[in-house]
Amino acid sequence: MNKCDRQILKIALPAIVTNITVPLLGLVDTAIVGHMGDAAYIGAIAVGSMIFNLVYWVFAFLRMGTSGMTAQAWGRRDVKEVLRLLMRSMMVSSSISLILLILQYPLRELILWFIGPSADVRLLATTYYNIVIWGAPAMLGLYSMSGWFIGMQNTRIPMFISIMQNVANIMVSLWLVYGLDMKVEGVALGTVIAQYAGLFVAIGMWMCYYRRLLRQDISFMKDSLVDWLAFFRVNRDIFLRTLFLVAVNLYFTSAGARQGAVILAVNTLLMQLFLFFSYFTDGFAYAGEALGGKYWGARNWSAFREVVNCLFVWGGIMVLLFTTVYVIGGMPFLRLLTDEPQVVEASRDYVWWAYLIPLAGVVAFVWDGIFIGITATRGMLLSSCIAAVVFFVGCISLIGVLGNHGLWLSMILYLAVRGIVQTIIYSRTYSMKP
Repeated sequence: MNKCDRQILKIALPAIVTNITVPLLGLVDTAIVGHMGDAAYIGAIAVGSMIFNLVYWVFAFLRMGTSGMTAQAWGRRDVKEVLRLLMRSMMVSSSISLILLILQYPLRELILWFIGPSADVRLLATTYYNIVIWGAPAMLGLYSMSGWFIGMQNTRIPMFISIMQNVANIMVSLWLVYGLDMKVEGVALGTVIAQYAGLFVAIGMWMCYYRRLLRQDISFMKDSLVDWLAFFRVNRDIFLRTLFLVAVNLYFTSAGARQGAVILAVNTLLMQLFLFFSYFTDGFAYAGEALGGKYWGARNWSAFREVVNCLFVWGGIMVLLFTTVYVIGGMPFLRLLTDEPQVVEASRDYVWWAYLIPLAGVVAFVWDGIFIGITATRGMLLSSCIAAVVFFVGCISLIGVLGNHGLWLSMILYLAVRGIVQTIIYSRTYSMKP
């Protein structure tokens, strides 16, 4: 294993662990309310988790934009800019959090109107939302800090924070629910406490490992309008790109729901295979953000190209590994998730689409990391826009003819087109560096 591979794995492996632990926060909440004796509790947590997953996904640019720009500044050894980037990102995350808190009630009503839960679920989901929304400053602050840590080539701290959050969430939620009989309120409060615990641990670890940076003169009076415009340009592109991703995923879910409960269940289960692959591949995308950004900022083009080549080799390994696992264990895994005979039987007709996910998606995932690292965010936006158009045109043209197969074909084309467009953009714009 060469130096480049070791550098990639040093960043990718902790990031993979972090990605795998993130969904556990929602699973823990679901498991706790699942023993309260009323299905409405499960529905409320599902709706509440969906709301916050959607809201926080939209603002994920705080993490991605911060990591790429920080990695480049670190590659240039511009320590003052490294620290200013963290401060800018934290200021933006705090401002967005304040807006979310001010607009929490109209936002809640709009999303609940869109989802349309039953009256009992809506009441409990409202209770959950009214508490968890106060965790927004912690979550968005963690996005900024996690992106900064990744840009500094350190994915171990985000991994530790993620694990700690899950432990805190489990312990506090169990105590509040079963010790103090707080039900949904206890689950929500446990989530918020875990979020702030994560933020405070992140600040504490920053002080332990990076306090020396405070010796730098970082007066914001020295920040120019150009610096702020560059910061907002990168984050604007990522934000708009994320909206395309959200639109595709929401439509995919709704198009499946219109085909009946069984098809919706099948698609939901198959998407777990997609998410599982993305958790692993995103770890290598994080390596692309950190290492690609560092070498790009340092103008070390040979090292940068070596990182790109190594990342695609690892991407190919992931494709072979996951395709093999899905072909051999796809149906057994689905049967593990559900014992509903109709869903299991219907899954046999569609599971082979999951076999194509790794091959169709790997190029886009790897390029996403590299493009974030070099802040080629306009290319990410353009590729997502074109791919989304292909997806919606495919859905309109194919679902009426092929049914759910048409929906999955559109999704596979969407993943593939993203990667193809990014490859073209890179080859024409960024591969010619000396």
